[in-house]
Amino acid sequence: MSDREQLIEFIKADAVFHGDFTLTSGKKATYYVDMRRVSLDHRVAPLIGRVMVDLIKDIPDVAAVGGLTMGADPVATAVLHQGAALGYGYDAFVVRKEPKDHGRGRQVEGPDLAGKRVIVLEDTSTTGGSPLKAIEALEKVGAIVAGVAVIVDRATGAKETIEAAGYPYFAAVGLADLGLA
Repeated sequence: MSDREQLIEFIKADAVFHGDFTLTSGKKATYYVDMRRVSLDHRVAPLIGRVMVDLIKDIPDVAAVGGLTMGADPVATAVLHQGAALGYGYDAFVVRKEPKDHGRGRQVEGPDLAGKRVIVLEDTSTTGGSPLKAIEALEKVGAIVAGVAVIVDRATGAKETIEAAGYPYFAAVGLADLGLA
């Protein structure tokens, strides 16, 4: 079984919940994909890293990966570690929802990204709002956004929103893969 197939099985078994849910976007849903149930699992995090590295490896000159805290944080860490193990030099970064009101007042934490190509990560994407918020902060610090990569695309407009904003969109897993389409 491939890494992607194993990842899909873990998501289906441990991260998909059925019921009535309100998503971050405010939209209602009859299922919820709680990726932190798997992205913070020692068995699954390495799979996430390898699957996401495979998804982005052909994008040239990517220096770092990350996104809006908190969904992107474990994904970025998995990509950093598995990328290093596979010979890729991806650093990771975290984008705060708001700039800190103390210390250096930073919104983007991690390495200096000015002039560097980055990939914005997300665990599950619904509207594309979180990646776009991360992109806004990244561009303020001079990062060059090479694309947005998500583990699970809910097929609810995120891809279209991200692409309409001018960024390539990559998804590792779709709803059909999870039996939700």
